Formats: sequence, C-alpha cells, structure tokens
Amino acid sequence: MYLADSRGAAAAVAPDPGPGRRPAAVPATVLALGAVSLVTDVSSEMVTAVLPLYVITGLGLSPLGFGLLDGINNGVGALVRLAGGHLADRGGRRHKAVAGLGYGLSAVCKPLLLLAHSLPAISAVLAADRTGKGLRTAPRDAMISLATAPGQRGRAFGVHRAMDTTGALLGPLAAFAVLRATVDGYDAVFAVSGCVAALGVVVLVLFVPRHVTSVTSATAARPPGPERPTVRDALGLLRRPRLRRLTACAGLLGLTTVSDSFLYLLLQRDGDLPAHLFPLLPLGTAAVFLTLAVPLGVLADRVSRRRLFLAGHGVLLAGYGLVLSPWHGVPAVIAVLVLHGAFYAATDGVLAAATAGAVPAQHQGAGQALVGTGQALARFVCSLSFGAAWNLWGPRTALALTAAALAVSAVAAAFVLRGPEEAPV
Repeated sequence: MYLADSRGAAAAVAPDPGPGRRPAAVPATVLALGAVSLVTDVSSEMVTAVLPLYVITGLGLSPLGFGLLDGINNGVGALVRLAGGHLADRGGRRHKAVAGLGYGLSAVCKPLLLLAHSLPAISAVLAADRTGKGLRTAPRDAMISLATAPGQRGRAFGVHRAMDTTGALLGPLAAFAVLRATVDGYDAVFAVSGCVAALGVVVLVLFVPRHVTSVTSATAARPPGPERPTVRDALGLLRRPRLRRLTACAGLLGLTTVSDSFLYLLLQRDGDLPAHLFPLLPLGTAAVFLTLAVPLGVLADRVSRRRLFLAGHGVLLAGYGLVLSPWHGVPAVIAVLVLHGAFYAATDGVLAAATAGAVPAQHQGAGQALVGTGQALARFVCSLSFGAAWNLWGPRTALALTAAALAVSAVAAAFVLRGPEEAPV
C-alpha cells in the first residue's frame, strides 16, 4: 500500500479546522509535491547546468544547433501538455497517475544521454525528457490548486516553487562537484542525474495522495460517478474571456523571453568566466527565486496576480538592459542574476495561481495546460529565432532586438489584461 494512500482522503484535503480557526495555508499535499519537485529539479538542473558547454564545446555544435536543442528542451513538452492536463481531469481526476508517468519518463531519459553523442540522438532524448515534463506539469499544478483555498493559492504556489527552486539551487552545485571530482565529468553528471530522478519518482509514489479533491467543493453535493470532461470541454475553456486573455499574454511575452541557457552563455562571454564556473551561474537565479517566491506569492494574493506577472517581465527587461550596457565584470553578472531570479519569482507560480482562479475545479488540469502550452510554444519559437539571430548578427544584436520586442509586448499585455481580477473559482 502507498504511504500517501494509507492516509486516506484527509491527506488530500485539509480537514475542517473548526469554527474560529483558519485552515492550513499550505496543505500537506503541496509540501509533498514540493518535495518531489525539489528532488526532480536537482536531477534536471544537473543536466541543464552542463548541457550548453557540453554541446557547444564538447560536441562542437553552433549556436543555431544549440538553439534547436534548447527549443526542444522548452517547447516539445508543450505538444503533450494539453494531453496530460486532459487525461488528468478525466476518470475521477487521475492527476497523480499522469504526473507519475511524466516523472518516470524523464527519469529514464537521463541515463540515455550517456549514449547520445550527436545532434539527432541528443534531440531525441531531450524530446522524450520534455515529453515527461509536459505530462506532469499540468496535473501537478492542478493538484496544488485543488488542495488549496482560492485566496491562498499564490502562497501555495510560492512555497512549491521555493522548494522546486531549492532543487534548482542544489543541482548545479552537484554538477559542479561531479565535474571537479571525475575525469569523464559529463558522463558522470548524466549517470548521477538519472539516480536522483528515480528517487523523485519514489517520493511521488509514497507521499503524494492518489486523489486530490477541491477544497471549495469537498463538502458540496456531487453527482454520481466520476466527472469525465471531454476534449471539447477543455478547449471550450478558451471561451472564457479572461482565461483567453491570460493565455494570449503568456504566449506573447514568452516570444520575447530568452532562455536561461542563452542568457548564461552571454554572461559568461561578457564576464570572461572560466568554463568550469559556468554551472554555477544558475545558482544566482535560483537563490533569488528561492528567497522571493513565497513573499511575492503572498503579495500576489493581496494585490493582483496579473499585475505582478507583468511587473516581473519589466524586471526581466531591466536585466536585458544590464547585459547590453557597458557595465561588465562579476558585479554586473551578479546584478543580472538577481533580476533574473526576481523575474521568475514574480511570474512562474503567480501565473499558475492566476490560471487556477480562472477555471472551474473539474478543469484545473486542462486550464493549467492551456496557459502553459501557449507559453512553452512561444518560448520554443524564441529559442529558435534567438539562435538564428545570434548566428546572423551576433549575440548582443540578437538580445537588443529581443529586449525591444519585450518592451512592446509588455505594453500590449498590460492593455489586454486591464480590468478587475478574475474571481476565485
């Protein structure tokens, strides 16, 4: 018997605390999912930290070739994210089963990088890995939304993202340690990453409840039999004006969001950092993200999730400006990483919380998938176009064009998202 299931439904939904007492702001389900994400992110970020140098300096790929790989890393999962969200909503909300399939697929892919030494082979492995990420992301965020009271979702997503980012902080450190301690460093990183990913699957199986019921409907009368939303129902969510606007703006801003890997390559070039220090660059982003995720999540609950989401892109634009400025060296690198981490803290979990408030409980998986798919596909296009622009005009010109496009996109998104905040569902 699974440990999570032995606790019954009480583990999935916070019990009634009684009159005069407030429910737990962060349910146990959110903490369990945060632990899974923490362990899994250690594995993923170990690979992400070394992949740019591995394919460019180790395999000799061009920036355009890396742009293709990075696009796959960010975009292929979007092709299955809708399917993952829809499957999780069907058959009595099989969120854990679909998420487990995604985590398991990604865990299997990590050791396969040991056998991939060409662009097609690495592309295939990354595509499978991102397929796993696409399957698990929407069900995971749906479980967080269902287990948390609507007015506290910003906090809950902030806590989850903080735990997730702890893994992102530890992953590059682990990669750095492995590279320094081994002769055949890249292969060792991939092998250790696979073992850590398998541990994440074990934590999911043992500690995440099999079924998570919405806290807003746990005590309401329910129709007999499981709810089985159809594909038409899922796609019909876009008829909701504010969800449609949120999806459009996430995609529009994603078109001008340079991937982390490209940004770190630019920082290494401008800062003249040694290659063995490259895996440490994500630590700056992760440390700031970890520090600000919960405070900004709470702020989003009290002020406006959509406004904070837009403000985060303003912070990203400031980071682009610093990269393009004459200010170089280690202090400039640190300042850019601080802004980069603040951008993620103000947008990642905040967007998921805003999405959760725009769709009904039975469509949480599909709703999260729609918004996430739009954003991921846009970032896929950005990776390809940025890699091509780098090849044609150089990295600084490519970033300058992207920064100008981001400024225009942010103004357009602010116009589209005007109006009162979506009422919690």
